[in-house]
Parts: sequence; C-alpha cells; structure tokens
Amino acid sequence: MGLKEGTRASRLVKTAGLVGLVGIGATGCSTDEVLRFGWPQAVTPQAEKMRELWTWSVVAALVVGVIVWGLILWSVVFHRKKSEELPRQTAYNLPLEIVLIVVPTVIVAVLFYFTAVTQNYVTDKSGKPDVNVDVIAFQWNWEFQYPDHKTEEGKAVSTVGTSGEVPIMVLPAGKRIQFTLRSTDVIHSFFVPEFHFKRDVFPMPEKNNQDNVFQIDQIDRPGAFVGRCAELCGSYHAVMNFEVRALEEADFEKYIELRKQVNEKTGKPYTTAEALSQVNCDKWCSPLATTTTPFNTDRTAREASGAGQK
Repeated sequence: MGLKEGTRASRLVKTAGLVGLVGIGATGCSTDEVLRFGWPQAVTPQAEKMRELWTWSVVAALVVGVIVWGLILWSVVFHRKKSEELPRQTAYNLPLEIVLIVVPTVIVAVLFYFTAVTQNYVTDKSGKPDVNVDVIAFQWNWEFQYPDHKTEEGKAVSTVGTSGEVPIMVLPAGKRIQFTLRSTDVIHSFFVPEFHFKRDVFPMPEKNNQDNVFQIDQIDRPGAFVGRCAELCGSYHAVMNFEVRALEEADFEKYIELRKQVNEKTGKPYTTAEALSQVNCDKWCSPLATTTTPFNTDRTAREASGAGQK
C-alpha cells in the first residue's frame, strides 16, 4: 500500500512539473519578461530598482508557497484517514513553534529592509537636476512648464493639452530631471507605467503637507511613453492622458531653443508640434502623440450605445 502511494505521489509531482514547464513555454515570454512578472520594461534607474524589489518579493512568495503546497500535498497523500482510530495527539511542539515564529519574522525583516532601501533611493532628491519641469494637472488635461527656459516675452516655456491634442512632455534622455506637481482643482495622479510608480497631484500641496517634488536619475533611452491620471478625478478621468517624449540631448536642446523663439510663419512662439517638426529627429519627433489619442469631450457628438439598432 505504501509503495503504491509513493508511486502515485511521484507521478503527480512529475505531471505537475511537466504542466508547469509547458505553461511557461507556451507563453512565449523571454527570461526578462518572466522576471518582470507583468510589469512594463523600466526606463529609469528608479523604475529598475522597483522592478528588482517586485521580482524578488514574488520569488520569495513563490518559494514559501511551494513549501506550503508541498506540505499540504504530503499530508494529503501520506496522512489520509486509514481507520476510525484517532492519531496520537500532541499538545506542544516547541521546535516547530520556534521555527514558525523565527522564519516569518526573518522573511518580514528582510522584505522590510529591501523595501526601505528601495524607497529611500526612489524618493531621494539630493542631486542637482539638469532639467526642471512643473507638472500642472486640471480637469481633464495637463500643462508642462519649463521654469528654467523663458520665451522672448519672459514667460516659461509651456505645453498645455486640449481636448483636441494630447500634451507632450519633451525631455532629454540621460539627464537628471526634477518634477514639481500641482493641481488647479481636484486631486489627480501623475502616472507613467514605465516609471513603475505614481505620485498624487494635490491642489495647494504646501497646505496639504504633500511632498510634491521627485527626481529621476535619467531616462535610459529615447522613446515615447504614455502617461495617465491614476486618480478618479471626474467624468473624463479615463482619457486624461499625456505623453513623455525622450529625445537625445542634442535634439532636446534644439527643441527647447525653438520653443523660446517666435515662429515667423505664425508670429507666435513655436508650439510643441511645430518645434518637434523643425527638429526632425525621425520617429521621436512626431509632432503629435503616438502612444495615445485625444478624446472628444462634446457629449452631443456621441450617440447612445443602442442608437441606430433595430
């Protein structure tokens, strides 16, 4: 009887292992994708640190889970009821109780340590930023101001989104950037998935005792990354999107210089779209957002879902 049970358990373990291998292989995921456990690919050092914390936290949880599942399976297979006789009752097991106290305490302490180290790194803003951006949220769009760069009229270079055009925050890759967040109405939330975190955007952050400034060491590569509001803020919260456009340093310098000048064709300072078109740096200089599209906020322009159906 014992031999048959052992053979059956061995077959069950082999089958479970085979199913797991087939499941992993069928996903077609690379090693990097598997280790990210569903997170977007990081584009900043801070995001990569958070990805590492997430990965190893999940690995630790899986290890604990496998041990627990193994103990459950072992108990089910080898300690099934075989008679009406009660098994020997044990009131106390001091070694086991010590293990059950010490092991979870060690796990929590280790997770706490690495969480604190990662958090301190992500929230650190002691470095001198190369670029400052003031992020202003409002229902239901965004404004991005560059306070260190002024137009000929003495105003800060600024990009304001509209219901017809998604705002693009143009930044240089490879440079330290500081963001200062503020809302003009309700609470919003600044979220770029590839940054791996979000920050709430409060009205009057000083009075709300909010730390509304954060830094990233750099954006690792040129690219376009969608940004969103991650705090329910009203009717059009779901479409309150923007785009982060990371350019090579030289292209960013050309862009920001153009934004300071007056476009001779319009008699007004260069807009984001006009400046990007003028820089002409291939796909990263597309004049309009490439990761998301604007949303028509005119309620009369849309029909009910059942309109036109018979």
